[in-house]
Amino acid sequence: MTVLEEHTIQNLYEGVRGLAVKILNRVERTDAYLEKLLDNEMRNTELNGQDKALLYEIVHGVIRWMGRLDWILNGFYKGQFSKAIPNLKNGLRVALYQILFLDKIPDYAVVNEAVEFVKKLQGQKPADLTNAILRNIIRSKNAIRYPDPNEDLLGYISAFYSHPSWMVKRYLARFGRENTEKLLAANNEKPYLTLKINALKTKPEEFRELLNSVNLRFNSGRYLPEFFQLQNLTNITAWEYYNQGYFNVQDESAGLACRLLDPQPGMRVLDMCSAPGGKTAYIAGLIHDEGEIVALDRYDSRLNIMRKNMQRLGIKSVKTIEIDALEYNNGKFDRVLADVPCLGSGTLSKKPDIKWKKDLLDLKRITDIQYELLIKASTLVKPGGVLVYSTCSIEPEENGEIVKKFLNNNPAFILKDASDQFPKELLDETGCVQTLPHIHHMDGAFAARLVYTC
Repeated sequence: MTVLEEHTIQNLYEGVRGLAVKILNRVERTDAYLEKLLDNEMRNTELNGQDKALLYEIVHGVIRWMGRLDWILNGFYKGQFSKAIPNLKNGLRVALYQILFLDKIPDYAVVNEAVEFVKKLQGQKPADLTNAILRNIIRSKNAIRYPDPNEDLLGYISAFYSHPSWMVKRYLARFGRENTEKLLAANNEKPYLTLKINALKTKPEEFRELLNSVNLRFNSGRYLPEFFQLQNLTNITAWEYYNQGYFNVQDESAGLACRLLDPQPGMRVLDMCSAPGGKTAYIAGLIHDEGEIVALDRYDSRLNIMRKNMQRLGIKSVKTIEIDALEYNNGKFDRVLADVPCLGSGTLSKKPDIKWKKDLLDLKRITDIQYELLIKASTLVKPGGVLVYSTCSIEPEENGEIVKKFLNNNPAFILKDASDQFPKELLDETGCVQTLPHIHHMDGAFAARLVYTC
């Protein structure tokens, strides 16, 4: 793309709502993930802080509620809404999200802006269609109907709670209606910002005082004292203590696998799939930065971000290696963390685009990779050492079923119940960690502790 073409596109998609449509178009037609596209746009735009926050709100909101938005729009659109021109489709979604979920801008102003935007990009006829659809919805928005749950429970929950039907079907069979609705509602909540302190620089008591000193309201971690969940979103990385390495942004669920690993000072630890390095940094704190942590990743660009973060945190025990973890062979380790790539179904409040980008075929493909990585990890553990297998997923195929298959084929390893470290409410029936967003008020995550007995 030439500079002139790029400039022309920027002019066409100017302003918060124009940029929102541009990002949504790219999310839909490419494999790129929302956060990456949004980060790129934030870096390359001249929007002020307030407008950046609005852009984040609109784009995340549209993706989060796309199932409900599309159900409504399909009812007012003559023809098949999914086949509409991308600019029209996402222009309508952005406008409807504002009408249903935001109250700072009057409905008529939202409609006018959407009409002008579509007119500029697509012409008068699509603009007139936009005007008619949105005004019809506004007139009848208090009488919008969803599928009757008594006749089509799957259709109702999919549309009302904005989740793909394949996912809803699984959860209904596993959790029942009430808990499925609670889980999906938790997935649709705006995420909290959670901070994990750097044990090398501060202690929970001191950090609590620092947060109070700048009037940041917070809740202490539910299970781990190093975590603080902020009650209000803020540009936390601009705070001086972030630059001084006092904390990372990290969900409390991510700390459970590190705690389960139980690393001790002086140990040699392997983090197989380490970038962006949140768990690596937590492990470094647990061993007081005494010992060696080998952190692997396939991409040096990701490791480079991690190195900068370790430097900010003042961590010296981490050695990064650019390599596919399946090809790594360099000695044995006291502790191995296999925090494997996964579907990410436990993180939908933070990454809502996952639910629209993944399906059952992806689940099948990824479990093959996960099992390979677990097998590889098992070859790198010293006798008597500990291997922790973890994901940020709530799907049994990625979690308990992988562990069960591994144990059946590798009798030298035993599954160690985690009840000696965590309360039973955090554990599944086999003694593995399994958090669920609607129950534990954190991301969904799984962790199993496997001990090499030979």
